[in-house]
Amino acid sequence: MPESIDLTAFPHDFAWGTATSAYQIEGAVTEDGRAPSIWDTFSHTPGKVAGDDHGDVACDHYHRWPEDIALMRRLGTDAYRMSIAWPRVVPGGDGPVNAKGLDFYDRVVDALLAAGITPSVTVYHWDLPQTLQDRGGWTERDTAEHLAAYASVVAARLGDRVSQWATLNEPLCSAWIGHLEGRMAPGLTDLTAAVRASYHLLLGHGLATQAIRAAAPGAQIGLVTNHSTIEPASCRPEDIAAAARMDGHTNRWWLDPVYGRGFPADMRELYGIELPERSNDLATIAAPLDWHGLNYYFPATIADDPDGPVPYAREIRLPDVTRTGMDWQIDADGLEALLLRLTDDYGVRRLYVTENGSAFPDRVDPDGAVDDPGRTRYLEQHLAACARALRKGAPLAGYYAWSLLDNFEWAYGYDKRFGLVHVDYPTQRRTVKASGHRYADIIRAHRQGTTVA
Repeated sequence: MPESIDLTAFPHDFAWGTATSAYQIEGAVTEDGRAPSIWDTFSHTPGKVAGDDHGDVACDHYHRWPEDIALMRRLGTDAYRMSIAWPRVVPGGDGPVNAKGLDFYDRVVDALLAAGITPSVTVYHWDLPQTLQDRGGWTERDTAEHLAAYASVVAARLGDRVSQWATLNEPLCSAWIGHLEGRMAPGLTDLTAAVRASYHLLLGHGLATQAIRAAAPGAQIGLVTNHSTIEPASCRPEDIAAAARMDGHTNRWWLDPVYGRGFPADMRELYGIELPERSNDLATIAAPLDWHGLNYYFPATIADDPDGPVPYAREIRLPDVTRTGMDWQIDADGLEALLLRLTDDYGVRRLYVTENGSAFPDRVDPDGAVDDPGRTRYLEQHLAACARALRKGAPLAGYYAWSLLDNFEWAYGYDKRFGLVHVDYPTQRRTVKASGHRYADIIRAHRQGTTVA
């Protein structure tokens, strides 16, 4: 039985969307003046990505974008979260602008609007130009300033038609997974580099916010962060303290400075790394936002790990819980809790779920259909959680399902499929999955005024 969703909780102008990112779908990595990014370098380094996969072709969206916009219309979505490829627009990271790169996004934005779909543009979704990485990347303050200059270029070109902008996607992943754990580009395992990168990413967010506002007056600007609910593995004081450290590492480090509280003192002490602070930086980082984007996938249960890496805490794998194909625990209540935390603890006035989805092994049936009950149920459960959060006062204005398409899933390569639309990579054939059809039904029911989907 489908899970019921209280559609009366959703406002009439709720944005129903899907999300993608440039490197994961575009391909065409050497066409029309695009230069290499850190993900081109990382994915072409043997052993870094499952199956030694890379994004050279991905979903070939660079050539097939009209077909993909038609798929959005077929799903009935009215919003689309996309990102701009920095190395396609400013190939050197700073300096000359590549007109052909901007022209591509011009065409996509115009076509989205013609189709009745509102674009929500993310300026930086992890594809730092390799030339900037060669000069220190996010460990250097210059990169934050270059981000702002690049954001200004894009906003000046598209800001007459694009009103919703996000500066960064998931800076946690760029800093912690890319610089501390080494599982994402640029593949470093250096605490000092990671902490410096975290600071400059948030500084870049603040500078880019200023730049977009200057280039596109009236722009609605937000930040997209990823979070998990954190619970201690036991009532032992050590596990409770470890959970607090993990909450600082995963959640507070990325939210407190953005909302004017500065970087958490307990985490600064734990990391023991001097921040590259200058006067007025904290005010820049805390520039007022119009909205906040939450990416949510799973909760975390945490135990003390004094001999492990910072934050000296480890995730416990709970038995007898439902998991996705990523081995991530499914807990829709966590989405509700985080939406309410952002509302109540941080005073966020406008919220979007900017990513939420699940990977499962998919099979194309002989008749060409793709039945994906696990993904369908995940979607229903999390939309029901959104409805509960709305009833409790969360100012949720939209939901972007991750993802429109199966795509290059970073270090997991092409093995993990999150799409509402199946992609057969050898042929690039697109097939709407059962979860996509269910999403379309929910959207249609909400527009028709049905109370429960």
